[in-house]
Amino acid sequence: MSSIEFLKTLEATIDERVISPKDGSYTSSLAEEGIMKVSKKLGEEAVEVALAAVAESTERLTEESADLIYHLLVVLRLRGLKLENIISELEKRHNK
Repeated sequence: MSSIEFLKTLEATIDERVISPKDGSYTSSLAEEGIMKVSKKLGEEAVEVALAAVAESTERLTEESADLIYHLLVVLRLRGLKLENIISELEKRHNK
């Protein structure tokens, strides 16, 4: 499975957990808390990535980056966006 295919699989899992909440699912419980709470968590993760980039190991930066991408996907889902929307925007910018 390629990296982008995995992100699509993760996005589909997030969709499923939001549409049909599952007991014990972090994604379901996070989504139930609402966009404000998830956005706050996304901001916290962004700060942790920035700090890890300058003061922690490559392994820690990788872990924090994974958290950031996951929480970004949850925020996008709650706002009705998909990864393909972001990729399209990046492609437009690249072609300028």
